[in-house]
Amino acid sequence: MLFDRFRFRAMGSPCELALYAESRAALEDARDVACREIARLESKYSRYREDSLASQINRSAGSARGVDVDEETAALLDFAATAWAESGGRFDPTSGVLRRAWDFRSGRVPERAEIEATLRLVGWSKLRWERPRLALPVVGMELDFGGFVKEYAADCVAARLREAGLVHGLVDLGGDMAIVGPHPDDTPWLIGIRDPRSPGEAIARIAVRSGGLATSGDYERCMVVDGVRYSHLLDPRTGESFRDGPACISVRAPHCLVAGVTATIAMLHVEPESERFLAELGLPHLGIAQSGRVFGETRVVDVAPRLPRRPRSAAIGRL
Repeated sequence: MLFDRFRFRAMGSPCELALYAESRAALEDARDVACREIARLESKYSRYREDSLASQINRSAGSARGVDVDEETAALLDFAATAWAESGGRFDPTSGVLRRAWDFRSGRVPERAEIEATLRLVGWSKLRWERPRLALPVVGMELDFGGFVKEYAADCVAARLREAGLVHGLVDLGGDMAIVGPHPDDTPWLIGIRDPRSPGEAIARIAVRSGGLATSGDYERCMVVDGVRYSHLLDPRTGESFRDGPACISVRAPHCLVAGVTATIAMLHVEPESERFLAELGLPHLGIAQSGRVFGETRVVDVAPRLPRRPRSAAIGRL
C-alpha cells in the first residue's frame, strides 16, 4: 500500500492530507476528491467571496424577508443555534463583526465606544431562523461561518474519502483534523499539540484512531500592548478580548465540528470553569493552563516542555 502527503493552502490555512491507497492513481484521485469538496465549501461559505452564500446572507441584513437556505446550511444553522444556547452565548456566529473594532495587526486596543458600536450588531438571539428562511434584521449584521466551517469541511472531506474507498488516512485543515481511518497496521495517528508559548514546538502528543480532533489556543493573532497580552478570542457577550481562559484546549469527538466548537467554548471559560465544563461534558480533551500545567483525560503519549517538531499547527506521524 502506498502512502503520500499532499500539502496545500485552503480556507486561509496550511492544510495536509495524509493518505494510504493501493496505487498512485488512487492517491491522486483521492486528493482530487478532497480538493473538490474543500473548494465547494469554501466557495459556499467564505465571507471573502462576493458570490458565496455567506455573502448573500450578509448582504440581506436589514431585510425583513431574509434568505432561503438549502438543507446543508440549515443543518449548520441548527447546530449553531444549539451551540449558542448550550454555551451561554459564548459561541455566536454573529460575533465576526467584532473584527471591525479589534485589529490585531494595529497593536492598538480599541476604545470601549468602538466595541459598543459593533456589539450592537452581535447576538444570535437577534436573528430570525425559521427553516428554510434566515433573516438578519439589523443593517450591518453578519453571519460568519469561519468559526466552524473548517471543522465541518474536515468531516466532509473524510466522509467523501471513505465513500471513494479509502480506509486509512487523515485530513488536517489548519489543525482541525478528521480521521479517515488508522494506519494500515491499525495503529493510530500521532498528533503533536503545539506549545502555546513556543509555537514552533509541541508540548504533548495524542494518539487518535477515529473521529475528529481540534485545538483552540490564545496564541493565534494575539498582540501585546503595554505589557498586556490580548488574545484573538473575543467574547461575544462583552466584545472584549478574553484573557482569563486556558492557553490551549484540544478536544476529541466523533466529529471534528463538535470537537472544534467545544474547544472554542472551553477557551471562553475562566480556567477553573473550563476544566469543570470539559470534565462534565465527557469528551476526551487535553488542556494547557496559563501556567503550563497539562490537564485532561485524553490519552497523552508523552508530555515534554520541549518536544521537537516542525512548525505547524499539528504534527502527523506514527505511534
